[in-house]
Amino acid sequence: MKKLFTVLAMTVAFSGAVSAQSLMEVLFSNQGGQSSKAASTVSAITNVVSGLAGTVYSAPVSLNGMYNYNGIAVSATSSEGGIVANLAGSAVTSGIETKADEYLAKVGIVPGVVKFTFNSADNTFVMNVGSIPLSGTYKVGDAEKTVTLTFGKTMQYFCMTGVLESGLTGAKMLFPANKTVALLKKVAAKIGQSSSSVGAIAKLADGYDNFKVGFKLSK
Repeated sequence: MKKLFTVLAMTVAFSGAVSAQSLMEVLFSNQGGQSSKAASTVSAITNVVSGLAGTVYSAPVSLNGMYNYNGIAVSATSSEGGIVANLAGSAVTSGIETKADEYLAKVGIVPGVVKFTFNSADNTFVMNVGSIPLSGTYKVGDAEKTVTLTFGKTMQYFCMTGVLESGLTGAKMLFPANKTVALLKKVAAKIGQSSSSVGAIAKLADGYDNFKVGFKLSK
């Protein structure tokens, strides 16, 4: 039983949302039928998977050191038929992220160009966009699951607070969409680019609730 639940936990961690029925077919495909005990185990695991499906695991993140920007991260919820569904990590958000990345590529905000460096000793950070450094201070709170970025004078002390999530390859910082769009418009202006493409990201939020946009980071 312990081995079975270990397999289940690993499957959920690596794939996000898991189909309970599909998992059962894999686990018992070679048994030529299920005994009453196996059927009971299936039922128990199905209940666990049903409870975990659609959730996103996020361990505390202690920001320190340099992180590479790997693209836009999106989180949203949608209501249909009275049911509120978290779309984080779904095909829907992946499509929105791809479109947002396309918009940002037009102004040169792409992986390999943008980096974040956090210094936990004095809680300062630098967002490098190419050769342009945009510095400020940061604060991690709520058991290392929220983050506040306060930029310096060159960014008119722009401040934004969002959610900090761990991931398999790094971390995500997710902020209210309007805050992230406002920041990216300022960044575009600093690097001498038009902000019209950046503004188009806001339109991607149409039809969704609790829409957050942020950054995928990896060390």
